[in-house]
Amino acid sequence: MKIYKVNTTAYEEEDFLLLTDLNEDDITEVVNPIVASERDGYEDYDNDTIISALRKRYPHNKIELLDQIEQLTY
Repeated sequence: MKIYKVNTTAYEEEDFLLLTDLNEDDITEVVNPIVASERDGYEDYDNDTIISALRKRYPHNKIELLDQIEQLTY
């Protein structure tokens, strides 16, 4: 399992954290066409759209959007 910080825009506040067993190539294969479509003036997307597309393409993999990360301080 890995946690990826996904950045699809110039705005850092729109980045999101993805917990998954997918690799970077698998994620890129799904995310790039979605982002390109919006940049070309077609369909808008949000983070939930990306997560849904990943789950549809890889239904048997672990794919979770993380709202926050718990921190342990000692």
